[in-house]
Amino acid sequence: MPHSPNDRHITIIGAGLAGAVLATLLVKRGWSVDVYEKRGDPRLKGYEGGRSINLALAERGRHALRLAGADDAVMAQAVMMRGRMVHFLDGRTDLQRYGRDDSEVIWSVHRGELNVILLDIAERAGARLYFNRGLSGVAFDTRLARFTDPRDGSSHEAGFASLVGADGAGSALRTAMATQGELGERTEFLGHSYKELEIPPSADGSFSIEPNALHIWPRGRYMCIALPNDERTFTVTLFLPNDDLPNEGQPQNRTPSFASVRTGVDARALFERDFADALPLIPKLEHDFEHNPTGLLATLYLDRWHLDDHAVLLGDAAHAMVPFHGQGMNCAFEDCVALAEHLDAQHDRAAAFAAFQAERLPNARAIQAMALENYLEMRDRVDDDDYLLQRALEHSLAERHPERFMPRYAMVTFHRMPYALAFERGRIQRELLVELTRGHSSLDSLDWDVVDATVRQRLSPLPADD
Repeated sequence: MPHSPNDRHITIIGAGLAGAVLATLLVKRGWSVDVYEKRGDPRLKGYEGGRSINLALAERGRHALRLAGADDAVMAQAVMMRGRMVHFLDGRTDLQRYGRDDSEVIWSVHRGELNVILLDIAERAGARLYFNRGLSGVAFDTRLARFTDPRDGSSHEAGFASLVGADGAGSALRTAMATQGELGERTEFLGHSYKELEIPPSADGSFSIEPNALHIWPRGRYMCIALPNDERTFTVTLFLPNDDLPNEGQPQNRTPSFASVRTGVDARALFERDFADALPLIPKLEHDFEHNPTGLLATLYLDRWHLDDHAVLLGDAAHAMVPFHGQGMNCAFEDCVALAEHLDAQHDRAAAFAAFQAERLPNARAIQAMALENYLEMRDRVDDDDYLLQRALEHSLAERHPERFMPRYAMVTFHRMPYALAFERGRIQRELLVELTRGHSSLDSLDWDVVDATVRQRLSPLPADD
């Protein structure tokens, strides 16, 4: 029988990271929760699916995990990353810290291990989990959802009071909702894709390179990154344009792309030329390149996240983003906390879903924009002299004016300031950094009286943390 919309019952579509966290948060608040997942139970058959780029856990995500009682279990599997270890073309390296010290770091977590931990916690809390149940249709008028078992094609129906789509960028619930009204959906592809490789442990079982860093090999229009895993491997991700691009001023040379780097032999030649210090670390380069899928990168925008009191979307189902700020998961977890709070605050679910969208949509748009900007920064600017000078000034201003100036990365990563506010303050601060360093090659030549006065004039005091 369908549930009454007044029941404290929620049906979640998707048992990935966000679905598991939301289920736990709601059960802890006294809700009855059913979770349906199209995959098999990863705790029984191993993790399969979706993107596997390692995830960067930051304060927003940890806040949600603490509320769900999951932080300790997750952190036991996490590896600290103090900053970006930049690998220059000439072989030099430079650690660019994310924050002031080890109190301001991010954590590398494996998507599959994290999903298993969160599912265990959700089930122990009292959520009911149904695997091999892919959403295949929704009768919104009668509040009946139809699921198909991918193993044998059998159909199953379940009544619902409200549906929550936590089923990722290819959301089946979003597709069903779009049949009932315009969602304003549009997808913008980045024009770049990625391929995953692996650095195994060294011969003695230790990490092969510095474990407490996110390694970056920036090469202009393309790059490699490597994130540590708790089993002492690194997940390496090669990002290339989809199609060949002429280099500016050098039309005879073309930026490598997945159109020209097609085979393991091509990949080895690319690494010999552009990532020489990484090549000896990846013994199965040719195998990994030829056998691992090429992943697409895109940003999903929606103008509408909910359908009255029938359904609402969150996480990647509502606002998938490129992974270059490490905030996709953190943003989704923040969505979970916000939705749980709005459902508790509003007796009327349509009002709760509308309030949730009003709060989170502008913040999602802001972090989507910052993620795109961060890709350009990571691949083009981390080894640029102007950028390094602006970054040095950024750290100095944060020390001299902690009540007014905070690096945007810190606002996003180490605090829970709304993304939209961090985006706007970051824009103003970046203009300030460019203006104050223009014509200078060192901080030593700055007039600090002018600098300090400008900061006080242009930047209002920072809001207090929650």
